[in-house]
Amino acid sequence: MQIPGVDWVIAATIIAEVGVDPRIKCPGAGMWVFASASHLASWTGICPGNHESAGKQRGGKTRKGNVYFKTALITAAVTGCRKRGSYLADKHRRLRARRGTMRAAVAIAHKILLVAYHMLASGSDYRELGPTFLDRLDHRRNASQLARRLRDMGYDVQIKLRAA
Repeated sequence: MQIPGVDWVIAATIIAEVGVDPRIKCPGAGMWVFASASHLASWTGICPGNHESAGKQRGGKTRKGNVYFKTALITAAVTGCRKRGSYLADKHRRLRARRGTMRAAVAIAHKILLVAYHMLASGSDYRELGPTFLDRLDHRRNASQLARRLRDMGYDVQIKLRAA
């Protein structure tokens, strides 16, 4: 329940569908139930679709999977991206601008599932990255994008790194 958007009902749904330890071995088969987070996402049907034709990649549909689990995760994503000052809210806002509201919700549901898998597999707590995590990844790219936007608005912009 530490993940934004995950209440006790959705947490119970995750535990009921995945189990307490998603990396246990199947009895008799000798294989992991879910060997990785991407296997779990594929089984759930929340993994990103892939449609490629003639060398061009286009967005594909998500797979058919566990309908009830997928619905619970998307509900968690929609409510989780309303929490101000969280990484998921910032990521949802950026994706929604490019892809639309529901596709962004499915992408956030995928992120919530990956986080839940790693939390259950390692027994660790949720670590909030914060709303500025994506801005801190590449300062030069962000600076050039902001300067370009100001130039488009009619301003003269010169980027110079501040002395430490």
